[in-house]
Amino acid sequence: MKKGEIVEGIITDYDFPNKGSFMIEEKKAMIKGALPGQKIRFSIKKARNDKIEGRLLEVLKPSVLEENEPFCPHFGICGGCNYQTLSYENQLMLKENQVKKLLEAVIHDYEWEGIEKSPTVTAYRNKMEFSFGDFIKDGPLTLGMHKKNSFHDIVTADSCKIVEEDFNLILKTVLTFYQKLQIPFYHKMQHIGVLRHLVLRRSASNGELLVNLVTTTQDMESLHIKELIAELLGLENRSMLRGKIAGILHTKNDSWADAVISDETNILYGKDTICETILGLQFQISPFSFFQTNTFGAEVLYEKVRSYIGETKDKIIFDLYSGTGTIAQMLAPVAKQVIGVEIVPEAVEMAKENVKINQLDNCHFIAGNVLKVIDEIQQKPDIIVLDPPRDGIHPKALDKILDYGVEEIIYISCQPTSLVRDLEMFQRRGYQVEKAGCVDMFPWAVHAETIVLLSHKH
Repeated sequence: MKKGEIVEGIITDYDFPNKGSFMIEEKKAMIKGALPGQKIRFSIKKARNDKIEGRLLEVLKPSVLEENEPFCPHFGICGGCNYQTLSYENQLMLKENQVKKLLEAVIHDYEWEGIEKSPTVTAYRNKMEFSFGDFIKDGPLTLGMHKKNSFHDIVTADSCKIVEEDFNLILKTVLTFYQKLQIPFYHKMQHIGVLRHLVLRRSASNGELLVNLVTTTQDMESLHIKELIAELLGLENRSMLRGKIAGILHTKNDSWADAVISDETNILYGKDTICETILGLQFQISPFSFFQTNTFGAEVLYEKVRSYIGETKDKIIFDLYSGTGTIAQMLAPVAKQVIGVEIVPEAVEMAKENVKINQLDNCHFIAGNVLKVIDEIQQKPDIIVLDPPRDGIHPKALDKILDYGVEEIIYISCQPTSLVRDLEMFQRRGYQVEKAGCVDMFPWAVHAETIVLLSHKH
């Protein structure tokens, strides 16, 4: 087995995230994007003593699990969705099996509660970050998602099915506007160009829309901002949108990183927040606030958190990595006090505003790194809720969290591999997993949220 060699095989196993595998010459061949039961052709990227990494070239025969015709015209080209050839039930089964397989490599004797469905499986995303680029080198301007397995090529995703039609209409309008003006996109390698991203947010509860154009500062006059605003508001004036544009923003970003980063954000029209309602509480969401991208799925997740916590009267709860404070505020009405810690200052400011809106006087937020902030908090928690970023918890921060020795910890994770790594540390420090389950927040994609209840053995 050598690099570049073309191999065929039938996928017999499946690992997170989205990696099919089978044994060949006593080595495990792993191929991203291959599904269980598919007969595939792939090229070898890396060949080691015990493992082969391959790049999927062609599906020669579909899996018996593939019962669906893809319902999105971009599927197979766009890298956004992976499971549209599967029924929803089959993709839930795959996600559940992957998470259980990871968990049960490190934990035993726990209650598995299965995977909860998303209340809606289409038009569920309340936020999208679209990229400007081209689909072929030096081709016409595109705006949308990265092509499958590509760092450079961008697919114009103007008929995306996991967002409301308003997103597609705004995308088409912005793209057509800048295609006519022939404005160049930002080239990541040469670091030249203007257009970078279009970030759209929508409130599921009232239809408010936030439009954020992200560009460099290399040629600001070429953007024709006033004319763009007129084009966007024209959609609303002609009753073409289902929702209402609450704000149009312009973010300047001269960073070399291929990410939405704000050097400066200005309001061009309206306001810079939208309002969302979850489980009876209101939340103001700003352009860079972390907020679950599936609003109705978030309600399922937060109800599960409530059920895991149980009785909270007269107890102090720490919500670490709290974002805009949604979980903290869900728990505040039934707790003595809730303290949230979040590293993004803007998210903390939003959380404080949301506390005022929801009239919660026992919910407080601190801006800062969890590793440092917990040394400064005088109160001691009875329960800790953890909802860290994808990479999990920094080992030093986790050590300090475990020093509290609380009876119960709830850990929410969008990356089960990070969760499993952290669970090994929990177990070394005297904790055991009582129960765990998943909530599918990302239909047709490979991810799901995992929630775990840990209790101290003593």
